[in-house]
Amino acid sequence: MKNSSPVLKATHALLAALSLVVLSQAHAQTLPDEARFRSIYRELVEINTTESVGDTLIAAKAMAKRALDAGFPADDVQIISTAPRKGNLVVRLRGTGAKKPMLLTAHLDVVEAKREDWDFDPFVLQEKDGYFRARGSIDDKGEAAIFLSNLIRLHEEGARPLRDIILALTTDEELADSPHDGTHILLEQHRDLVDAEFALNEGGGGTLRDGKPISANIQLSEKVYRSFRLEVKDPGGHSALPRRDNAITRLAEALIKVADYQFPARLNAVTSAYLQIVTRLDSPEVKTALAALQAGDNRPEALAPLSQRAGYNAQIRTTCVATLLEAGHAENAMAQTARATINCRLLPDENPADVEKGLKTAVNDEKVAVIPLGTIVDSPASPMSPEVLGAVEDISADMWPGVPVIPTQSGGYTDSRWLRKYGVPSYGVSGIFSEEGKSGVHGLNEQVGVRQLLDAREFLYRLVKRLSGA
Repeated sequence: MKNSSPVLKATHALLAALSLVVLSQAHAQTLPDEARFRSIYRELVEINTTESVGDTLIAAKAMAKRALDAGFPADDVQIISTAPRKGNLVVRLRGTGAKKPMLLTAHLDVVEAKREDWDFDPFVLQEKDGYFRARGSIDDKGEAAIFLSNLIRLHEEGARPLRDIILALTTDEELADSPHDGTHILLEQHRDLVDAEFALNEGGGGTLRDGKPISANIQLSEKVYRSFRLEVKDPGGHSALPRRDNAITRLAEALIKVADYQFPARLNAVTSAYLQIVTRLDSPEVKTALAALQAGDNRPEALAPLSQRAGYNAQIRTTCVATLLEAGHAENAMAQTARATINCRLLPDENPADVEKGLKTAVNDEKVAVIPLGTIVDSPASPMSPEVLGAVEDISADMWPGVPVIPTQSGGYTDSRWLRKYGVPSYGVSGIFSEEGKSGVHGLNEQVGVRQLLDAREFLYRLVKRLSGA
């Protein structure tokens, strides 16, 4: 600054020096915490927790040691194992008890990954080109490591929240109908350990487009999983004397009918809010179709612009699709049995009996049996809690200005289905942003941006502090 007095110059110099000291101290405080997170994350990712050869009990014990080493009392760090290689961890940070606890949950198991299929070892965490790369780097060890490291951070800060903060790291989320699903077992057999007013879980991340965040999603509901078998029995016979109504042909015709069948469309509070936001920049035809559905118009021609888009169609109705086929016993004989598995994703309030009835109506063939499979888990939508949604919106606005928070209904399922079934509202929120189709979740070369994961850690730290009153 021109013409400054010696005193003023000295004052500026002192302020600058003090600023450097403050920044240096803040940096020194941040680095150990980030280093600990990275260490937890690496250790967890590099423990193989696949169903085939992995071990979630080893992972649970490793994360329990982290909590114990950080000073958590042994009574507040509990491992629940229901079988060899099956482990769950529950850690509790105690508060004043002024409010009912909140639950943080993530699963320890991961989808299978074969080294020969990947461009790198899926069970060695790699940091390259701005990405963390490994199986589970997002699903779901990213959020698991964030929750644990943040809980340790709060503990070290001496936080005394208004409510207990419970962390549950569980097994077998990735396995349909597993008798060892950790969340189910904890709710069914150890409810006192995880009982909470609400839960935060996976299921709602952020969306990037060309590296820029365009939406922050919060999952409030998910479609219900139910499979059916279509089965045709037939006497069979020699392939030299073919019949038009053989088992395979009859089943094939039934499958085409199922593919062409549409269940009635309707909106719930979550999908209505979601579509209202995401269709703002869509075509006039899509907006008109949405308006028709909101007005109760269920005519196929009126809803065609929504029905013809897989993403929108999955939001507005129950869907069913053939996923497995099995038929025949010899190359030179007509099949005596032909079967297909039909996987359905039901709207949360859909009656399963109505879905079975709809499939039978679609098939319209008494020789094609429609057989329900597995056990259905009723999972009502979580309420649009002003406390939870308001916190997510405020923190998102501070960290990612201008990015809308969008309530979503997942087509797939998470362990939130069990929480909602047992009366614990669950909110899928992570703050982890990724490009659509590029994360490799459940596929090859799973990856997450380093900056995105570290930002998510800060986002969830702020969110848990606010919701817990810490």
